[in-house]
Amino acid sequence: MSARGIFVSFDGPGGVGKSTTARLVRDELAARGIQVHTTAEPSRTPLGELIRASTDTYRGMALACLVAGDRHHHLATEIRPRLQAGFTVISDRYLPSSLVLQRMDDVDQETIWQLNKGVAPPDLAVILNATPAVLTARLAQRGGTHSRFERQPDGPATESVLYQDTADGLTALGWPVCSIDVTGRTPGEVAAIVTDRVLTLHAERSAHGD
Repeated sequence: MSARGIFVSFDGPGGVGKSTTARLVRDELAARGIQVHTTAEPSRTPLGELIRASTDTYRGMALACLVAGDRHHHLATEIRPRLQAGFTVISDRYLPSSLVLQRMDDVDQETIWQLNKGVAPPDLAVILNATPAVLTARLAQRGGTHSRFERQPDGPATESVLYQDTADGLTALGWPVCSIDVTGRTPGEVAAIVTDRVLTLHAERSAHGD
């Protein structure tokens, strides 16, 4: 039976480079012979696709419930089975994004935690951040915003502040947070930091026979 895999999540403001960094980490781990499964939230299920297409339709508590339901299903049907099969699972967004975006949608933290009851911390919660000016420039470079959160006039600044607050809060709760300011770093440099952390986790697992 394979040893349990390692779960790595990537979160951060729009334009911060989550998807690019996650892809680079995946490629580096795969090159080292590590089995990697990549995924994302919202998930690639019909519910997840509905959420992706409907952030202008669903708001507040309604959207928070949809996102939490998708996450519970995602964990049960994709993430946990892959981990049990020994894969390193990399998810582009996880609970930290809810603690930011749902708060921007006027849902309080206590309610977000209640909706996500039973959602376990990843083995490494990567939270990327950057200055609002950098985020705004990157959103423009990629050809515009993807959601109404990014379209808010103060969206990048609000996300940046709330992700820092979330990183601090999760660290205080004992989550294994890897918080990286990407403002002056290339995607390759950021990916190298994360890859090193993941390889360290693998080495620790091997040393303990897990």
